[in-house]
Amino acid sequence: MPDEKEFLKSYNIKKYEQPSVAADIAVFTVKNIPDENYRKLDGKKLCLLMIRRGKPPFQDYFALPGGFAKKDETVDNTALRELFEETSVENIYLSQLKTTSTPGRDPRGWIISCGYLALVDSTRLSVKSGDDAADARWFEVGFTRLSCEQLENEKLTRYRLELINGENRLSADITEKISLGASGREYSVTAENSKGIAFDHAEIIACALTELRRKTIYEGAAFSLLPECFTMTDLQQVYETIMDVKESDANFRRKMSGFVQLTDETQGGMGHRPSKLYKRNIEAFLNI
Repeated sequence: MPDEKEFLKSYNIKKYEQPSVAADIAVFTVKNIPDENYRKLDGKKLCLLMIRRGKPPFQDYFALPGGFAKKDETVDNTALRELFEETSVENIYLSQLKTTSTPGRDPRGWIISCGYLALVDSTRLSVKSGDDAADARWFEVGFTRLSCEQLENEKLTRYRLELINGENRLSADITEKISLGASGREYSVTAENSKGIAFDHAEIIACALTELRRKTIYEGAAFSLLPECFTMTDLQQVYETIMDVKESDANFRRKMSGFVQLTDETQGGMGHRPSKLYKRNIEAFLNI
């Protein structure tokens, strides 16, 4: 029987081509949109962090924050390191989305990307640009469903992705395909007519948005975009912003009643009667 140590000593790892591996992170927050009437509540808008590339490839295009994995770290740790370098924030919500390995996805060579979804409360942020970035900006997100087609063994949903920051307007046409294959339920996202978005990052963004909506319904992801204590109005606005829906106050409070706990604190100084503050009921989510 061959000795394993001797085998490894003589093994040539360069016998096979080796890819580079990167982590690309869709970092979402919800920002307040001030109302000119101080007596009215601020609105909220879902925003995505994008980095304008300072060098080729795709120079001056916008890309997701991210970077290449180092030899001594997992790709999850790569994502956490890159997030801290870009936002100065630690201990935030981070979930791996998908691995993208389409040949030719990066003109520099064979590069596999692990896409991530990250959620952060906007009050904790301090954004800065990395080594190959010209600047980092928050873009308001529009993700509008245009059509939904149910075929015999598949469902096709088409969206319009729009990212807006002042005069910078990025966009792509997105097709989400859910089908029943030999291995069960199969899911894929493709992007066409991508404008201003580098690499295949429009597809990663679309996957992140659909996953964010799913996690908001089933896992309470909206709480990760809020401070520890919040008003029910804040929670409702975040939920409606993510889901692109409008809920009645009574229906929303009834839906959330088991997932929040009332605190002894109130929020005042907002030009209206002080609002009660709530916090997330952790036990309710552990029992889902």
